[in-house]
Amino acid sequence: MGTTIFLGVWGGRQLDKLAGLHFPLWTLLFSLLAVAVAIYQVIRELGRR
Repeated sequence: MGTTIFLGVWGGRQLDKLAGLHFPLWTLLFSLLAVAVAIYQVIRELGRR
């Protein structure tokens, strides 16, 4: 879960730097998407038990 969120934030920051944005648009979008994916993965794993 932590790795997924870390990669989302890291990827968003890299895109923000590449695009030269002053507002962290990609960081926000990718971090929210990563949290949603991480929660989905946890729910799916708990459903298998």
